[in-house]
Amino acid sequence: MVTSEQVQQPAIDQSVSFHPVIRVLARVISFVFHPLFIPVYISWFLLYYTPLFPGFAQGDKTMLLVRFFVMYTVFPLATILIAKALGFVQSIYLRTQKDRIIPYVACGLYYFWMWYVLRNQPQFPRELVMLSLAIFIASSAGLIANSYLKVSMHAISVGVMIAFMFIFSFLTDAHLGVFISVALFVAGIVCTSRMINSDHNPLEVYLGLFLGIIAQVICYFIVF
Repeated sequence: MVTSEQVQQPAIDQSVSFHPVIRVLARVISFVFHPLFIPVYISWFLLYYTPLFPGFAQGDKTMLLVRFFVMYTVFPLATILIAKALGFVQSIYLRTQKDRIIPYVACGLYYFWMWYVLRNQPQFPRELVMLSLAIFIASSAGLIANSYLKVSMHAISVGVMIAFMFIFSFLTDAHLGVFISVALFVAGIVCTSRMINSDHNPLEVYLGLFLGIIAQVICYFIVF
């Protein structure tokens, strides 16, 4: 269970200092690659840079991307804002383990619903179903881990991303070397940014990466 000592414990040694410009850049990177955006980025990649949706017109792809954005970004963000307005969380930045409980539970419901809808509509490729299931399982694993330490949500999301890119490269004939390199680079700078701003210690980041990767691997065997 989350204790008061765990909530107040600092993320890393505050004696480590970085140049203010580096800290600002780390904040920008953390925002651009926020966990609420990563699923949308991957969906955008699948829709416009892969042959998984041959029967979809441009308008259909756009509407599908909007659906992903609403379910993976708008609904979770709205939940956090409402929870903050009602006093259930102290900060929208979810700096404590206690603040993360409600968002984890709410997002789990949204992610489960997205996976359930996709798996029951045969026009959607299994790769997309695999991704949506991995997002749900990774979020659920994050909720469990949150009882013991403030695992990095950013690391969980990029862990799902890099594992998905590697798995998808084996499932398709397309050459994805550049995209895999970009995914690894993004994962590296995101995890580093979380530690630069003292948001997490290395254990919380590495555990997040592990949870995201293992969730995606499990979902590969479930779906395929």
